[in-house]
Amino acid sequence: MLWQHREGTTPGFTRRHHVNRLVFFERFNQMEPAILREKQLKRWHRQWKINLIEAANPDWHDLAPGLGFAPLAPSRGQNGP
Repeated sequence: MLWQHREGTTPGFTRRHHVNRLVFFERFNQMEPAILREKQLKRWHRQWKINLIEAANPDWHDLAPGLGFAPLAPSRGQNGP
């Protein structure tokens, strides 16, 4: 799924708005808690989400290279929310 977001292969919000940097993620051992957390975060206000990201990744670095993905080429508009 991360590859699809980075490559823009799936229609939707991420492709339409060129969202391709991974700036925050959480790991779960089971699918159900992960889905519940995703639903919870979707109900949050934008500023709450920004605060969560900035608490863990204040400079909004792309975290995908740490998971084995190639770094993205620099482009305009990649400096935060």
